[in-house]
Amino acid sequence: MYTLKKSLGQHFLKDEAVCRRIVAALEQHPFQRLLEVGPGGGALTKHLLELKGIDFLAVEIDDEKVVYLKQTYPQLSDKIIHQSVLDITPPFAERFTLVGNFPYNISTQIVFKVLEWKDSVECMIGMFQKEVAERIVAKEGSKVYGVISVLAQAWFDGEYLFTVDEGAFNPPPKVKSGVIRLLPKKEPVPMHSEKRLFNLVKTAFQQRRKTLRNACRGLFDAATLQDEIFNKRPEQLSVHDFAALTFRMQ
Repeated sequence: MYTLKKSLGQHFLKDEAVCRRIVAALEQHPFQRLLEVGPGGGALTKHLLELKGIDFLAVEIDDEKVVYLKQTYPQLSDKIIHQSVLDITPPFAERFTLVGNFPYNISTQIVFKVLEWKDSVECMIGMFQKEVAERIVAKEGSKVYGVISVLAQAWFDGEYLFTVDEGAFNPPPKVKSGVIRLLPKKEPVPMHSEKRLFNLVKTAFQQRRKTLRNACRGLFDAATLQDEIFNKRPEQLSVHDFAALTFRMQ
């Protein structure tokens, strides 16, 4: 049939009930174009192909899986992008939805790819290692709130949908998984620039135990650093707090 490659972080979904739950979550927000990331053995793909009136594409880097998918699902013959999702441009000219059981080893990079495509992605439903899923949707004050939480939520509203047990996969991973949904914010978060936000957030969380004043001293002038907000640690600031500070950076 096919082999599983640890180097690609492959844990293939086999639980039909989980596949149906993912499809049900997808259908809550109507779409016309759908990209599946990492179809692998096609467990989820076969359900996605049953959706009517959808322009469907899948992106898969593994040569062997591409051959297997095309043989098993002939309708995929011209619908597979044989590359890494991290290397492609937006696959549709218009807005699209993105779904996948994401390889653990590049799952956070896929979130940053979604941020790169934020003007094109109308919804993302993804399966991640549980702790990564929780981190992406975490709110300020949480111990797992960090860089990816702030940056994802600067442009998307995140929701943790459900947990998936180890036995739903072949081979079973050593940790549980979590499925989350990202939807574009209806109102953009005001910020000076994306570049400043990325710089501020990454600088702040590099030393998350320190106050913002000590962690980000080089980004603000001395007068600005006297503001009481700089007494806080990075995980105490909301997305809007970080965005507002971008207007005050030097």
